[in-house]
Amino acid sequence: MSGNEFDRLWGVDDLSAFLGVPVHTIRGWRSKNYGPPARKVGKHLRWDPAKVREWFEGLDLDAA
Repeated sequence: MSGNEFDRLWGVDDLSAFLGVPVHTIRGWRSKNYGPPARKVGKHLRWDPAKVREWFEGLDLDAA
């Protein structure tokens, strides 16, 4: 894991709040292989906040 090894992983609600997009949108992105990388922990999806920020910083600024 990046950063502090004890950083809390994010669930889908945390990711939704950070990005300001609905949970439904994140689930749609996953079905299209888009969005920040996630890992399955049992039946749950979890995101590393540092990886989410890296993904976000890598988005094309001209896409808007």
